[in-house]
Amino acid sequence: MKFPENFLWGGATAANQCEGAWDEGGKGISVSDICTGGKFGQSKMITPVLQEGTFYPSHEAIDHYHRFKEDIALFAEMGFKVYRFSIAWTRIFPNGDEAEPNEAGLRHYEEVIDECLKYGIEPLITISHYEVPFGLTKKCNSWVSREMIDYFLNYCRAIFTRYKGKVKYWLTFNEINSSSAPMGALLNQGILNDLEQPTPFMSQPDIPQQRYQGLHHMFVASALAVQLAHEIDPDYKVGNMMLYACTYPFTCDPDDVLKAQRHNRVMNYFCSDVQCRGYYPSYMNRFFEENNIHIEKADGDDEILKAGTVDFYTFSYYMSSCQTADPTKNNGEGNIIGGVPNPYLKASDWGWQIDPKGLCYSLNEIYDRYQLPIMVVENGLGAYDKIEEDGTIDDSYRIDYLRQHIEQMGEAIKDGVDLIGYTPWGCIDLVSASTGEYAKRYGFIYVEKYDDGTGNFNRRKKKSFDWYKKVIATNGEDLD
Repeated sequence: MKFPENFLWGGATAANQCEGAWDEGGKGISVSDICTGGKFGQSKMITPVLQEGTFYPSHEAIDHYHRFKEDIALFAEMGFKVYRFSIAWTRIFPNGDEAEPNEAGLRHYEEVIDECLKYGIEPLITISHYEVPFGLTKKCNSWVSREMIDYFLNYCRAIFTRYKGKVKYWLTFNEINSSSAPMGALLNQGILNDLEQPTPFMSQPDIPQQRYQGLHHMFVASALAVQLAHEIDPDYKVGNMMLYACTYPFTCDPDDVLKAQRHNRVMNYFCSDVQCRGYYPSYMNRFFEENNIHIEKADGDDEILKAGTVDFYTFSYYMSSCQTADPTKNNGEGNIIGGVPNPYLKASDWGWQIDPKGLCYSLNEIYDRYQLPIMVVENGLGAYDKIEEDGTIDDSYRIDYLRQHIEQMGEAIKDGVDLIGYTPWGCIDLVSASTGEYAKRYGFIYVEKYDDGTGNFNRRKKKSFDWYKKVIATNGEDLD
């Protein structure tokens, strides 16, 4: 199995899930900062007014803000070629609507970037990763308002200009298509209609019109950001980032096949069709009509979308699911994107079905559709890792998971897919975005921090650390 000679092996994190230091260096409050901890089967809470004595995991996370040099040194020891991380918007513009950026925030990320470059690690930066400024939620209900486009571009201009010549790869919005589902309203778009009462994260009141209008504003902002990046530095490459929810028909009943096709179109392809092709796909007309959604566009929006298509395609891949028209079938436990369990697959401790071959299938489907270079920028196994009496952490189950997915990436490359990079999620343990807990660990590096708030943030190498180091050193040839 041969991976391309300059294949970008690395890992991925997000600011709101790893940095901590939530109120240091001039940082403002983001929507992630108002979410409490939770756990599997118990939703975290959205608290517009912070509650004294309540645990907010993003406030400390794993203290990457203060320990990034130690962490990046560990990434370099593994041999990372690329490190995907995000910039916290509220470190650069604390409220979101300031005219001038916060110098302390700009300087912090310059230090992070320089630390990566010191080791020959390529920075891959997500501009907005689930941390919209809460100030903009309160001011205009975030992406519901067209005002957000200018706020976002002001933010982009500041970081594109500051890091010119040091960064090559940018992603506009993390998992933009998560806003095709109700959970994406606050998580991705910063939309919150009740600024007084606590709300369960997994059961927010949903207004689809808001989410899809917000998506339109994000599409325009992304397209303008692509154009702005190319103007500031022609060497910049700007990609999209999708939550790819691989979906199969539950049976060969034509009704199941059609249900799966419709789900795939809305969930997996609508957003990337706009960002990669530059226009709204015709199949969405029926969806909007049947769901009483009307997209308001300004003059020139269609031209902006056409002129601002992305340079490459990236996505997260964790699981697959099945769609059925049979109303007696129930959604799988833990399956946050909907769908019924596949009887041919096993599942993780959080109910996410494990499907390595689905990654090969997905890569081929995506490349057939867009013919753009692709990166898998999130993939991994959330698990309950245990420190043994001798201090070691044997996560052989994670090695098995990653090995099988890397093998399937190799199969997709054989099929002709232009796959250029792989950054497993949570290369160091961090806070789960969906459940708000530490216990759901993904990393090659264990962080001693726990859901009761205890822990000293010490880092420990897991068994998978040396395994992934070998994978990178052999460019994917030695997966044993």
